[in-house]
Amino acid sequence: MGETRLIQGRYRLLDPIGRGGMGEVWRARDESLGRHVAVKCLRPLGPHHDQSFVRVLRERFRREARVAAALQHRGVTVVHDFGESDGVLYLVMELLQGRNLSQVLEDNKRHPLPVPDIVDIAGQVSAALAYTHRQGIVHRDLKPANMVRLTDGTVKICDFGIARLGADIGFTSRLTGTGVAMGTPHYMSPEQISGDEVDQRSDLYSLGCVLYELATGVPPFDLGDAWAILVGHRDTPPEPPRAHRADLPGDLEQIILSLLAKLPGQRPRDATELGRRISAARGVPAYAPTVISVEPAAREARLPSWTRGMTTGHKAAGAALRVPQADAGDGLTGEWIARPVTGPTPRPVPQTPPEPSREALTTLAGRHNAGLSLARLGRWSEAGEVHRAVSAEREHLLGADHPDTLASRYEVAFTLSRTGRAADALREYTHVARARERVLGAEHPDTLAARQEMAYVLGQLGRPLEAHQGYTSVLAARERTVGADHPDTLRCRHNLAFNLSRLGRLEDSYRLACEVARDRARVLGAGHPDTLVTRFEVAYVLGQLGRWPEALDTYREVAGARGRALGPDHPDTLAARHEIGISLGRLGRGAEALELYRELAGDRTRVHGPDHFETLRARHGLGVSLGRLGRWEEALAESRDVRAIRDRVLGPDHPDSLISRREVAVGLGRLRRWADALAEYRAVADARERVLGPVHPDTLAARNDEAHCLEQLGRGQEAAELYRRVAELRRQRDPRET
Repeated sequence: MGETRLIQGRYRLLDPIGRGGMGEVWRARDESLGRHVAVKCLRPLGPHHDQSFVRVLRERFRREARVAAALQHRGVTVVHDFGESDGVLYLVMELLQGRNLSQVLEDNKRHPLPVPDIVDIAGQVSAALAYTHRQGIVHRDLKPANMVRLTDGTVKICDFGIARLGADIGFTSRLTGTGVAMGTPHYMSPEQISGDEVDQRSDLYSLGCVLYELATGVPPFDLGDAWAILVGHRDTPPEPPRAHRADLPGDLEQIILSLLAKLPGQRPRDATELGRRISAARGVPAYAPTVISVEPAAREARLPSWTRGMTTGHKAAGAALRVPQADAGDGLTGEWIARPVTGPTPRPVPQTPPEPSREALTTLAGRHNAGLSLARLGRWSEAGEVHRAVSAEREHLLGADHPDTLASRYEVAFTLSRTGRAADALREYTHVARARERVLGAEHPDTLAARQEMAYVLGQLGRPLEAHQGYTSVLAARERTVGADHPDTLRCRHNLAFNLSRLGRLEDSYRLACEVARDRARVLGAGHPDTLVTRFEVAYVLGQLGRWPEALDTYREVAGARGRALGPDHPDTLAARHEIGISLGRLGRGAEALELYRELAGDRTRVHGPDHFETLRARHGLGVSLGRLGRWEEALAESRDVRAIRDRVLGPDHPDSLISRREVAVGLGRLRRWADALAEYRAVADARERVLGPVHPDTLAARNDEAHCLEQLGRGQEAAELYRRVAELRRQRDPRET
């Protein structure tokens, strides 16, 4: 189907968003109502089909489509229209903004989802099934790919009625010689496999398979071939989920195992009963905070319990923050006590607003987690919008000083720092830090987390001395309260080492980074992601010291270790490969660097997509390598392409967009097009001055580039004046500079 095809004079197909055995799904525009929709086009029937069968099939399609269109529930995808166009049967549905659960698992590298997410998904799907089963409708093909989690946390079931239709058409595969209709073997109930009559309890079994996979990362019968999987469903008891994941709550395991009973009569009676069991297991809705709050007494010997599974991300390579999970009793509706301030003018203790409904709190928790998921995917702007909205609603329901309101504002600040708005992030972190100090105390772990992020943002703003003071203060408090070996203490020391390099104290930075790497290896293990983060930092400082052969060797060791521990496509593995490319370039091995960046750009595109910021970083490195090899026309073309995408995706004033714009200017200068280069250099300097301020090091470097360009154009007097102004601004920033 062409991209401009118009179905029934109304639905214009724009681009395909999914393909399967039954056909394609397109993003389309409803020309009559001016809205975007999804159009599922079933594969056309060939001439080998009997025409009487085709007529029956068309009637079946109309009947199933009418049934689907009559469903009205927030957990079921809305069907707007259906029909036939040029022999193609089509359904028009709401366009969902989110990811199906199969994609969610892939995004999570097939790791189990957090328990609150699993319980939330189970509750929403059971409510939707309770509704559809009351209408006498059985789905028959529930699987992760048929359940979509929207960006606001809502879960919707898709394709009601379509599974039976597909089996009739013959699009679904069949086991050779058995005649058993195959939907997706991993999620089929024993009665489906045996060819017996199925009812609503078959859907419950399939849901149990989905929940098992969400909870453990693997389906209940993950065997070698389709027949073995079917036999497993029919004859073999599933391995208890906690055999894969010891921290899974026992009541959630029991719910999943009850759904996987071989006999329908041994499963929950219906989805309504299942919903009641899930509600009982849910207890207090849990919220997964970005930071962990622990008591000093939690520390134990060599590998304390609080280190298990913890990795707080790293700043040097820009990896997304990993989110550890709270205990079941922590979070959204947990009790909290506002701490009164002592002193001559004590402030009143904040009053807790009237208790909001559990449904409202659960919805907000889901939306908060959706924001965290967007951030993990690098979609920082969207994540920020979600967290801002949740913050406002939590403030209204819970109060401005409630820990969950402050947690949302903390995430708002985090997204601001990741979208180049460091000054705005600093203001938000400062508010959160002060409120947490007032409510929780100055040395509460959450207060210290906000103060530590303030120091990080100060470094982003080119204020490394203030950042150093912030890190030093937080480090002293962390060592007092949780000890030298706590992961949060080690992370603070890691950040302090990185900031020392910003201060020009490279030997001190190298020495501290080596110490932190040694201590993390002792506490967490040599292959733990956080240990590798600090070894990455060691390599970074080696490069700054000009010790590029050692830096290259260390980056290669980190990349190999990350590949073994995390997988070759993990963002941290790819980040280490990127730094290998930088090291090769610094060593004058341009051809090797060029080949590495070509491969890396291809891998980034495959893993993240062509517009992802890390894909664009790899392409930026490719352009730089082309320039180092003297291939300036190609380098300029690559830089312009990357700049255009960054302007569109990140915004023209984002630091990465400005780096690309500077690279365009470099290419123009190398091609002796100095007038064009001057316009680009000046635009970069003006933007950095507007965003970062006139004395930020990057702004001053851009003004130096501008002055150099003026020299090349024979405008020496203007260049000399600009050089003098830059020198004066440097002295204002640091009186020690001459």
